[in-house]
Amino acid sequence: MKLLCLTFVFLVSTTLTTATPPDATIYQNFLQCFTTQTRALPNTLADVVFPQTAAGYTPALRNYIRNARFNTTASPKPAIVIVARTEAHVQAAVVCTKTLKFQLKTRSGGHDYEGVSYVSNLPFFLLDMSSFRDITVEGETAWIGAGVTLGEVYYRIWEKTKTHGFPAGVCPTVGAGGHISGGGYGNMIRKYGLSVDYVTDAKIVDVNGRVLDRKGMGEDLFWAINGGGGASFGVILGFKIKLVPVPETVTVFRVQKNLDENAVDMVHKWQFVAPKTDPGLFMRVLLQPVTRNKMQTVRASVLALFLGKSSEVLSLLNKDFPELGLKQENCTELTWIQSVLWWDNHDNATLVKPEVLLERNLDTASYGKRKSDFVEKEITKEGLDYLMKKMIEVGKIGLVFNPYGGKVSEVATTKTPFPHRTKLYKVQHSMNWKDPGPEAETSFLEKAKSFYSYMAPFVTKNPRHTYLNYRDLDIGVNTHGPNSYREGEVYGRKYFGENFDRLVKVKSTVDPENFFRDEQSIPTLPSKPANTPAKPAL
Repeated sequence: MKLLCLTFVFLVSTTLTTATPPDATIYQNFLQCFTTQTRALPNTLADVVFPQTAAGYTPALRNYIRNARFNTTASPKPAIVIVARTEAHVQAAVVCTKTLKFQLKTRSGGHDYEGVSYVSNLPFFLLDMSSFRDITVEGETAWIGAGVTLGEVYYRIWEKTKTHGFPAGVCPTVGAGGHISGGGYGNMIRKYGLSVDYVTDAKIVDVNGRVLDRKGMGEDLFWAINGGGGASFGVILGFKIKLVPVPETVTVFRVQKNLDENAVDMVHKWQFVAPKTDPGLFMRVLLQPVTRNKMQTVRASVLALFLGKSSEVLSLLNKDFPELGLKQENCTELTWIQSVLWWDNHDNATLVKPEVLLERNLDTASYGKRKSDFVEKEITKEGLDYLMKKMIEVGKIGLVFNPYGGKVSEVATTKTPFPHRTKLYKVQHSMNWKDPGPEAETSFLEKAKSFYSYMAPFVTKNPRHTYLNYRDLDIGVNTHGPNSYREGEVYGRKYFGENFDRLVKVKSTVDPENFFRDEQSIPTLPSKPANTPAKPAL
C-alpha cells in the first residue's frame, strides 16, 4: 500500500556535514544586507537566517528533504538557509541573494523527487517557505500560504465546512506552493479538474523584491505560475483558491488481482472505462511485482473514489466494467474528509481523527526515483502482458495509472501551462529502495531507465510528454550558458508542449537576467548576436 501516497517514509539518520569550512564573510555580508532590507536587529534573526555553523542549520535543511538521495554527506549544501517567516524576509532574501550573486533555491514542502528546490552544484542559498502556514477559509474560498501542506488545507476546510473540499493531491505532507504552481492534481481531477483551475488570485515576490497580487503581476505572469512552476518566475507567497462541493457520502474501494486472476484483462478494460465513465468516479491502477506461493507475479490494484453512494457505483461498474468484479464488501462509504485519510493509507479511516492530517513527518526520507508518461491510445493486452513481465524482470518498479477525461479534458490545453488534458491517462514510474550508498543508487537508477525504455512504444512521442511535478532530470538539464534556450527547450517541450513558448516569453519579460533559475527552469529567449547586420529590404 506504500504506492498509494507515493511519498518517502523511511527515516534516514545520515548527518549532514560540509567538506569545507563555511565562508564567514558571505554570511556577514548577507546578514548586513538582510537586516538593512528588513530593518531587523541581527539578534532577532536567529530563527530565520542559518549559516552552516548554526545549530539550527541542519534541522532547517533536513526537515523537508524527502528523498534520501540528496540527504548525504556528499550532497551539495546551501551556504545559508533562510527560513522566511514574513513577506519582508522573502523580499530581503531575493534582493540580498541577487546582490551577492548567489543562486537562490526556493522550497515549500520538499516533495521534490530530484532535489531541484534544495540542491545545486553552484554556490547557493536556500529559501525555505515552510513557515508560510496561514490558511483563511471564508465561505467557498480560502487563502493558503505557500508552505502549508495539503493535509493542513483539507483539515482547515473541514473545520469550517463539511460540504466542501479542494481538488488536490492525496499525500497530506506535500507543500501547496509547489503542488499548485506545478499543476497539481488529485482524485477529484475527473470531476473538477486540476488545482490550478480553482486559483483566483496569488501573491508573489518578483525579481525586484516586490510583492505582487494578480492585478499587480498581470495576467501573463498569473497564467505562468498556475502550472508552469513558480520557481522560474519568483517566490510564491500564497494562493487564493475556490472550494468545490463534495457530497455528504462518498465511496472508496480497492480491488486486487494477480496475473493468474486475469489482471491483464482487468487493466486492459480499465483503459476503456476509467477515462470515460461518470466524472464523479476516479479509479487509479497500481501495478507492483509481488511474490505469491514462491512465484513472481504482478498485482494490479484498482483504488477508487466515487463522489456518491456505493449502490450507485456498484450499479455503474457491474454494467460497464464486469472484469473488475466489484462487490459490496469491497466498498466503504465515508465522509469526504475520511476518504482523504483512506487515501493516505488509513484503511480504518472512520477510527482515525482528522488531526493526523496536520502531522508533517519532518526529517523522513527514503531513496527513490520517479518518471512519468502519458498514454493517448489504449495499450493492447499483448502490450500490457509484456510490460508486466518486464516489471517482474526489473523488480521493485511500480506503476501508477491515473485516468483523465471528465472536467480536466473539457478545459482548453492553453488555458493553463499544463498541456496534457486530452490524454487518456498518466503513468507514474516509481522506484524505491532502502539500501544506502552509490552502488545501490546506480543500480536502481539504471533499472528505472531500463523500464522507461520498455515503456516507450506505448506512450506519447515527439515529444515524449512528462509531468512537471514528477521532476525527472534524465530528460534534460539546463547549464544556463550560451545554449540555455535550446537546453531548456528539450525538457520544456516535454513538460509544457506548445505552452513552452508563452512561458519563455513571460520569463523573458519578468526575469530577463534569469535570476530565478534551476536545472529545469524556464529559460529566457536567446539574445541576438551583437552587431548583427540588418536584413535587406525585400
